[in-house]
Amino acid sequence: MSSSITNSELSIQLENIISDFIKEKIELIMKEEINNFLKVERPDLEDSKNGYYHRSLDTRYGRIENLTVPRDRMGEFQTQVFEPYQRRDGWLEDAIIKMYQSGMSTREIGKFIEKILGSSYSPTTVSNITNIVLEDIEQWQKRTLNKRYSVLYLDGIYTKVRRDVVAKEVIYLVVGVNEDGFREVLGFYVGGNESSLGWQEILQDLYKRGLKEVLLGVFDGLAGLEEAFKSVYPKADVQRCVVHKVRNTLNHARKKDQAEIAEDLKTVYRSNTMQEALNQFEQFREKWNKRYPKEVQSWDNDLSVLLTFLNYPTSIRSVIYTTNWIERTNKDIRKRLRPMNSLPDIKAAEKIVYLTIQNLNAEWAKRKLRGFAEAHHQLQTMFKQRYEG
Repeated sequence: MSSSITNSELSIQLENIISDFIKEKIELIMKEEINNFLKVERPDLEDSKNGYYHRSLDTRYGRIENLTVPRDRMGEFQTQVFEPYQRRDGWLEDAIIKMYQSGMSTREIGKFIEKILGSSYSPTTVSNITNIVLEDIEQWQKRTLNKRYSVLYLDGIYTKVRRDVVAKEVIYLVVGVNEDGFREVLGFYVGGNESSLGWQEILQDLYKRGLKEVLLGVFDGLAGLEEAFKSVYPKADVQRCVVHKVRNTLNHARKKDQAEIAEDLKTVYRSNTMQEALNQFEQFREKWNKRYPKEVQSWDNDLSVLLTFLNYPTSIRSVIYTTNWIERTNKDIRKRLRPMNSLPDIKAAEKIVYLTIQNLNAEWAKRKLRGFAEAHHQLQTMFKQRYEG
């Protein structure tokens, strides 16, 4: 009669084999440790072995029960395998932080750990473990910045945060492109409603931390933001997001006209030179001014900051005429925040945003933003003309 083993039984057997193997190796290491401690490190002590005690240890390979830990008579020996009261080997804290970063709530993480280890972890315990990153956040927000950034992208997103009640609060985000063309999140700030005053304080903080020279600021049309930006970086140019402007214009147009207006506006902002763009805008004005005078006038009023990008190298125009690049960053952050519905406090929001940003910065450090390598010489010339002349 043949017998067979189920996948579940095989899995259990393999886990037991691995657990026994790890237990054996850890105990062997600790035996060598205490021998070395008594004979080499502290030969002057009149000390000796004093049997063993047993304890458990949660590892990435599962829980090891009845781990035999050696001890000495004077109580001086401490294994380097784990701390005196440590019940985990460090992997769990890393795993919890990664799960939290991915958007899992503290309650969901606690339930997941209970499933794999059989131990109960309360949301408070999980939250306390993720608090490890708060000190990192504080240091990161105080770090010294490079002196020069070719471009600063500014944008804000909203998330639900609980204080006394749950309400939406802004996350201010600043992404810079450095002299060599690499993107980097320079700072984030959580709380309140987006305002030009809030942005001014943020930009002043960046300036105090060493960011003194900027060529271009790219952002949307928030009231007062341009003035706030220029108050800190008066020599920098301003680029208003063209995509936002087009979208707002189309929202005020009749549906039957929207496609045609969009195509006509493309002839303006896809021009090769400033003069060509101005000529195309005059044609746009003549065609649409009678039907949409307010919208045409709005474009006329903002044209100087909508077409700034045409004064910059051709190779980077496609990435500086819009805030799309920072909005992609916002999308990644929203993706992490969405599963949590609302956050218990500001610190929880900061932890999620910070962990997401660290991943983005690490990824961005591997490659330059499109077109900036070709534009490097021209951008350096612009820096010299503005800040060294």
